[in-house]
This record gives sequence, structure tokens and C-alpha cells, in this order.
Amino acid sequence: MIVGKGARALVLACGLAAGLAGTAFAQAPAVTGDDYARAEKFLPHNTAPLVDHVPAMLAWIDDGQFTYRDHDAGGDRFLRVGAAHGGVVPAFDHVKLARALGDAAGKPVKAENLPIKRWSIEDDGRIALSAFGKDWRCDLSGGGECMEKTGEPGVASPDGKLEAFIRDWNLWVRDLSTGSETQLTTDGATDYGYATDNAGWKHTDKAILVWSPDSTKIATFQQDQRRTSEMVLVHTNVGAPKVERWKYPFVGDEHVTMIERVVIDVPSRKVVRLDMPPDQHRSTLCDDVSCSGGWEDVQWAPDGRTLAFASTSRNHRESWLRIADVDTGAVRTVFDEKVKTWFESGNGAVNWRYLPRSNEILWFSERDNWGNLYLYDATSGRLKHAVTTGEGNVTEVLRVDPDTRTVWFRGVGMEGGRNPYYQHFYKVSLDGGEPVLLTPEDADHKVKLSPGGTYFVDTYSTTDTAPVTLLRNAVDGALVREVARGDISRLRAAGWVAPEPFTVKARDGKTDLYGLMFKPTNFDPSKQYPIINYVYPGPQVGSVRSRSFLASHGDNQALAELGFIVVAIDGMGTPWRSKAFHDAYFGDIGDNTLPDQVTGMKQLAERHPWIDLDRAGIWGHSGGGNATAGAMFRYPDFFKVGIAESGNHDNRSYEDDWAEKWQGLPVIAKDGSSNYDDQANQNHADKLKGHLLLIHGLMDDNVPPQNTLLVVQALIEANKDFDLLLLPEARHGYGSGEVGMYVTRKRWDYFVRHLLGAEPPTGYEIEPAKQ
Repeated sequence: MIVGKGARALVLACGLAAGLAGTAFAQAPAVTGDDYARAEKFLPHNTAPLVDHVPAMLAWIDDGQFTYRDHDAGGDRFLRVGAAHGGVVPAFDHVKLARALGDAAGKPVKAENLPIKRWSIEDDGRIALSAFGKDWRCDLSGGGECMEKTGEPGVASPDGKLEAFIRDWNLWVRDLSTGSETQLTTDGATDYGYATDNAGWKHTDKAILVWSPDSTKIATFQQDQRRTSEMVLVHTNVGAPKVERWKYPFVGDEHVTMIERVVIDVPSRKVVRLDMPPDQHRSTLCDDVSCSGGWEDVQWAPDGRTLAFASTSRNHRESWLRIADVDTGAVRTVFDEKVKTWFESGNGAVNWRYLPRSNEILWFSERDNWGNLYLYDATSGRLKHAVTTGEGNVTEVLRVDPDTRTVWFRGVGMEGGRNPYYQHFYKVSLDGGEPVLLTPEDADHKVKLSPGGTYFVDTYSTTDTAPVTLLRNAVDGALVREVARGDISRLRAAGWVAPEPFTVKARDGKTDLYGLMFKPTNFDPSKQYPIINYVYPGPQVGSVRSRSFLASHGDNQALAELGFIVVAIDGMGTPWRSKAFHDAYFGDIGDNTLPDQVTGMKQLAERHPWIDLDRAGIWGHSGGGNATAGAMFRYPDFFKVGIAESGNHDNRSYEDDWAEKWQGLPVIAKDGSSNYDDQANQNHADKLKGHLLLIHGLMDDNVPPQNTLLVVQALIEANKDFDLLLLPEARHGYGSGEVGMYVTRKRWDYFVRHLLGAEPPTGYEIEPAKQ
């Protein structure tokens, strides 16, 4: 037994490491502390500060001005930019804010390094910001003063006068000028409350609701969790254990969380319950009713008289577009869409739009194998025509102008000869026609459109070229001005090298797969290197973290520095490509893209003699932890070493929505077997041959720790040697603090010892990110 730093990590070693360290690798050269120090330089919290003049926290104030944070060797500056006239001034008095925030928080704050995580300028000129894990409102008039925002988190009304919040399972509003509070509902009860944010894997105090445009009504729901299963986690502490309990629906449960849709008139406090049965707690896009912090599948008419919303079946195979009369609660179904696998309303965002002025619905569908937009009559439900057609996907609708009948959207795969993951920005007429490309550069584009649709800020880059940020006209994409040009000279001076893009063929021998390769900065082609696969199998995201510029892709480069080739490959079954590509392993989530990972690594080894395929490793977190254990069990002769972090190893022990979408509802045969048996990693654990390290946080309220313990139990029953690291107080993500850096060091140690055949430095301590 080894107790880690601060008694926060418990290692249960099953004898394998000690035995091999004294035999096969006895003569192996050591990897030194200097090697680890060189690797540490390439961790994200060390590389990101070396990238200069890339706008962060960019937000539009109105249609003519925006703000962003600039950074260079001298620190940070928050700037306000006038789009029309080009003026650039400080967004606020940095010295005054630093003094006011420091006084309020009781901590030293530097004007050139304000610890702001998010911020905005309110209508009254005050600055709302988040710092030190708290929310603050700062008045910089006079001497400057910051006050901690207390009370329940609220959702502000469009006019900025009220905010709605949850208290004791009921919905309230708070007057932001006076602080007075009004209770809107009275029948909320335990596990049957209004606007509650609980998907099982996520549970917060935030209210989920949508204000009407005139700030007089609220669309929300009363969420029924009374018969939903319960999750229990136990803290590690001296004395009586502290227990966390909350509602957590599981795959196949008879009773899952349901919502009853309501509209609340705020002035009269009248609650109108929509005339329909309880709805599934589902989204048309993600595995929660709320995807991006709001309620994206609910949209008001501008006059506030009607409300459009989308309902989704439990298995995500059918969605209904409905419109409600908010005065009477009457609901009518406009149309529905059924699919054989699963329906999504976008690639990166909910993309349907309610257009009551023209009595139309803009709808997203992948019915032709690509994500395109379609226009429907909102009365008859009749399809009028396709708005976009052909290959490539609409990923995010940013604006629809009903006057000019124009849609602005981001899309991928529409420009021939380019990386199909590069996002570009387009406009197209609601009446159809060829989309107009507004971002011509062959790169990945991130776009912020102004509220009135006059301008957009375009930041474009690739994995090896620094970001360039431009202000453009939204009519034709014409350049208005250059906002900033990223400078990575300090990063390069620190030894940084870019990852190398590559393509390989998928399992079918035809489809191109795209990936990134990370090599040591002291790479020697005359040597042979073990290869490590960083994996996240999807289906909702892939292994390659971004096609835009990143100073670090996790610890991929850092790990490579220790003497490895590290690769990330987006296999079939991950998003952003065709519907068929994304559907590749529907109903067989134990696949985990592993056939593509194996064939891709083999192709790379055939091209590059310096890759030693006999020393192949794999690691991943969450879904990647699931895939890693699956790789070690299903391909035991190929993968020699694996590290599985926080894996959802049997999705019957995970929340209902995720797996019921990708695997389908459980089907139990007469003999008791089910369509979920093969996806369960513990059912394959007896095939293990190599070195496997399992890691899990015991306070993981996303993927419950019993997922890993099921695998542990099966490995013990199969008399297999393995290693286990339990983190008593860690949640699902370990972060960049002491626990996260401890896990990173253990990951490096494990691959160095068992894949490289060397001895790591004893007890090397990685410096955590500065908070």
C-alpha cells in the first residue's frame, strides 16, 4: 500500500510492477528528473501563458462594440473595441478593479493578472465577474467597490431587471435593483420541483428556464424525480462518513425523470400547465434537457403569445416540433421526425428555429446523410423545401433574419480539398440557393456574430499556425480590420513543436480518418519508439481535441517527451462527418472505435520504421477509460499497457440518457441475456494479458466509481494482475491541481516503466497550475 501526497491517493498494487521491475527491465536506463522536467514544460498550464495576442473571453456588448482579454509577457488587458470606428480602449480601470476585488476577497490581486474566469458589463455600468470561485458585482465609480453576489444563482430577464431562481423546489424572482424577492410557485415539493437542473450525471442549483422577450413570462417545467433511482457517494473523512445523495436515473429503469411543461406569468404569478402528458427529460442534441446552460429546445415568439418546443423520445429516435398557446396551454404537434438510429438537431448546437412572422419552422436533419436545413410550414407541418443541400454539415445556426430571410451558420466539410473538420462561416437564403462562404482562409474558424448581425469576429488557425483575429462584415465577409495576430515566438523559444496531422484508412479500407501525432522534441529517426494511443471514442466527441491552434493537447506532447510517439485518431462513430460515419457502431458501443485505432496504428507503423508496434499502449479518461479497458481485453496481443481513468465500463451503471441514445433501450432475451452484455468491460476482463492501471475518483458524481469496481471484481475473479489507483475525494475530472498532477505523474511513471522499459525518477512532483 502506498499513500500518496496529502493522503489523497490510494494505490493498491497487485504485485505485477514490483516483479517485473526487478527482472526484465533490470538493465534498462533510467528516465531522469530532468526528462520529467522537460516534459512538464509542455503541460497546458505551462504552455498557454506563452501564447500572445489571442483574444479570449470575447463578447459583444451591442452591435457596434465588443470586449476581449489580450495577453502577452506583460500580463493581461481587458479591451473594448469599437467596431464601426475602430477605437480600442481599456474595458475598465484595471488598477481600480484589482484593488476593489482584492479588498473584497481578502487576497492580493494584480492589475496585470486579474483572476477573472468570466465577466460582463451590466446595463447600469457595473461589472459582473467570477473570481476565486465566487460571483461578484463591482462598481468602479468613485473609489471602486466589489460585493460578493449572494443567494441562489439566477437567470436574468432580457430587460435586466429581474432574475429567476430556485428556492425550496419552487421558482422565485428577485428584483436586481432592490433585492426584493417574489415567490412564483407554491406547489413545488422534494424531487418534484420547478426548473431543477438534474440529469443525474450533472446536478446544480441553476434554474433551467426561458424568459419571454418582454420579460413578463417564463417557460420552464416541474421536474418529477420522485420515483427516480438514487445515487449515493461517501466522503473519506475521520469519524462518521459524510454522504451525498441525489436522484440519478439508470439505463433501463422503469421510472426515469420526467418534466411537466409550464408557462408562468410573472406579474400575476399565474402558472399555465401545458395540455400534454409529462415529457421525457431529453434534448434533441445532448444527454440533458439543457445542453449549454439554457433550455435550447424552447423558443418564444417575439410577441410572447406562443411558444415552440421540441420533444424527444426516450431512445432519441423520434422528435416532435410543437407549438403552445401560452394563455390557454393548448399544444399542437406541427410535425415529427423518426430515424432508425438516433436523431440530433445539430452537430454543435440545437439548430432549429421558430419563425412565427412567416409562419415557418427552420429544421435541421441528417435525412440525406448530411446535416442540412429544411423549411416547414408551421401550420400544416408541410415541408416547403431544403434550405441547404449536398455534402457537409451545418454545425451551428448563429442567426436568422426574418426581414432579409437570411441564415448565418457555421459548417464543416463543404469546401473540397480541405480538412473536413475545419469550420467555416456561411450565409444562405431561407428560400434556398448556394451558401455564401464568408471565411475563405483554409483553416478552422471560430466566429462571434454581433447581436444585430452587422459584423462578426473571426479567429482562424490550424494546429500548427497561430490564430489570426479579424473583424468582418457579415453581409459579404469583407475585412473591416485586423483585431489581433497571435504570436507564438515565446512558445517556440521554450522548445514547442507542432503536432503532425496525418490520415489513415478506417476499418473499411476506404474511409479517411484524421489524426494528430506527437513526437519528442529530440526525436531521432534512427531509434525505435513505443507508441501510445490517446483515445476518446465518442460518440459525442472524438480523440483529437481541436483542429484550431492549441499550445498543448492535454499532456500528449509532454508524454511524448519521455520517449514515446503519441497519436490521437478520430475513428468511425465520432461526430462532424456524415450520418453514416457517426452511426458506425450504433447499438454496439463496446466497439469504441477500437478497430479503427488498431488499423490506424498499424498503418502508421508501416510508414514509419521508428514506430515499435510491439510496444503499443493506450490511455483515456471517462469514455476513453472505457475504451482503454476494452482495448486491453479485446486486443490483448496488440496493446501491452493501458491506463483507464474514470471509465463508464458498464453503461447500465451510468445515467439513462447517454447509453439509451447510442446503444438503444435494453432488450432482455428469454435466457436473461441482453443487448448490453457485450458492452460491459467486466464481461471481457478474463482476456487481459498486459499491464492495466485503473483509476477512479471515489466522489465521481458523473461516472459512479462502481463502474471501475465492477472491472476490479472481474479481474480478481479471473486471477489477473492489475494496478488500481483510487482518489478518495476526486470528482470525475481531476483538474490541474495537486490531485490532477499526481495522476499525470503516475500515468507517466506507468508508461515509462512498463512500455519504455525504464525506471522513472522516484517521487517526481509536478507543479500544479497557479490558481
